[in-house]
Amino acid sequence: MSADIQGKVIHGENLEVLKTLDAGSFQLIYIDPPFNTGKKQTRTQIKTQQNNQGDRKGFGGNTYETTVVGSKAFDDQFDDYLAFLEPRLIEAYRLLSSNGSFYFHVDYREVHYCKLLLDKIFGRKSFLNEIIWAYDYGARPKKRWPAKHDNILMYVKDPANYIFNSEDIDRIPYMAPGLVGEEKAKKGKLPTDTWWHTIVSPTGKEKTGYPTQKPVAILKRIISASSNPADTILDFFGGSGTTGAAALELNRNFTLVDNNPESIDVMKDRFESQPVKFFEFHEEN
Repeated sequence: MSADIQGKVIHGENLEVLKTLDAGSFQLIYIDPPFNTGKKQTRTQIKTQQNNQGDRKGFGGNTYETTVVGSKAFDDQFDDYLAFLEPRLIEAYRLLSSNGSFYFHVDYREVHYCKLLLDKIFGRKSFLNEIIWAYDYGARPKKRWPAKHDNILMYVKDPANYIFNSEDIDRIPYMAPGLVGEEKAKKGKLPTDTWWHTIVSPTGKEKTGYPTQKPVAILKRIISASSNPADTILDFFGGSGTTGAAALELNRNFTLVDNNPESIDVMKDRFESQPVKFFEFHEEN
């Protein structure tokens, strides 16, 4: 990591924070806003320890005692979701550099309505991709096709001039490597607009315990493709700080904004030894 790379985390209401930032100052904006599921999103952290009197049975017949470490939550419901989003998306357009890209992460419930709103703000010609992030984890309802994907809408400020580093994107294996030759098979191929990647493992080292945490690998792919080293990334629904973690790995600066104190606490732990500064935003009267 370059010594000049820095991150900034702002604790405050994102719309008010966005209004204070300089126009055109971010080469990439990614947001993962609440999906408006109409319910409270909660994640409970647990730890297990082998114990003959435990409440869980594992491999080899061993039993384990479960201890609740903590719980984090936020409300995910809005009376008018698009009215909530629109002023923030207008600010995102203003803050994006002339060659910048905007990634909007949402789910199947709202993506169609959000696409119409983004077309209005960015222009239909600025729509570049709808990325499908597909995973295979969790419950499977029996009365419909199980929903196992998120949608990521990609827009650019100028469809004739935007950053896209195809050579920097992580490669994936060919499904039939014998048909493409040894050299191509070894290099792998570029991902399409459908990305197969597991969610953050509930027991993995990457897990912070924050609801809706996204994998670092997904953000690294986006940041590698749509920004250059030393560029500055903005995420104004900072959540668990995954955008910042990926940016630091790739030598990008970043600004994260979130109004949830639990989010700020998670990010303080996550960035404890990193070149990241924390700020409290106070609206001027």
